[in-house]
Amino acid sequence: MEQLQHAEPVFWIAVCCPSATLTVWTSAWLSGAAASDDVLDALLAWGEAHEVVAADAESAVGLDLPPAGDFPATPVQLLAALRSRGAADARLVLPVPGDVRGLGGGGPFTEAALRAGEAVLFPSLGFGLVPQPIAEGLVRWSVYKVDSGAPEYVGLAEAEHGLTDAIRDSAGALQALDVAKDRPGVRAELSAWLRARPRPEWPAGTPGRALRVLQRAEEVGAILAVAEIDEPGGALSASAATLRADALRPLGNAVRRARYAAVNEAVRQFSEQADRSQ
Repeated sequence: MEQLQHAEPVFWIAVCCPSATLTVWTSAWLSGAAASDDVLDALLAWGEAHEVVAADAESAVGLDLPPAGDFPATPVQLLAALRSRGAADARLVLPVPGDVRGLGGGGPFTEAALRAGEAVLFPSLGFGLVPQPIAEGLVRWSVYKVDSGAPEYVGLAEAEHGLTDAIRDSAGALQALDVAKDRPGVRAELSAWLRARPRPEWPAGTPGRALRVLQRAEEVGAILAVAEIDEPGGALSASAATLRADALRPLGNAVRRARYAAVNEAVRQFSEQADRSQ
């Protein structure tokens, strides 16, 4: 791969998903702020091996990738295809049922992204990627042709304020749920959840505010993950479980929006740096 001076990366902020890692590092690479080997190294946090296949004929032809069922391509081949086709940058999407903005409507890509809860878009090329763990240490990236424009832009300040508001508005519900009441080890659970999160390196030049918002979103995400665990022995009634889910849903949406905004703000700044250097 090409040689590039390696700047000191930021490495201590957890990341929500493989798509976020690929989105930021590929954008940094396309803008000249990272080497292709840095992209490959960052993906190792999610699996020892990654493979790439085309999920449809247009992707196979458009990016010269093997179809599913044939011997898969490597991430190196994917990066080469993106470069040769003139990709500008990537965008992260984190879809959930009822919110599929940026996916271009229905179809196989939307269905796959919803199952995964994540995807990477290359709007300038009209392709999207969805990761799927298929074996221990192995992640498959399926590439789809996507007929959509650029995903919705969410400002980092807007997302950060939304997360703050959701925390405040959910405080009463969280207190009523009293996650720690019958679980004295809840603090240990939170710490263990955070320690278990992958912590791939982030490119040098990633905006500090975006990293801070990501860190806060991960901390709140840990609280949500622990709060959603069933009571010991499955003692939580169906009605209580429904109330809990309803109370936590706005906070979960705010966390998802904060992650989306932080990653895509980093992408935007890398793109602007590249434009200024031309």
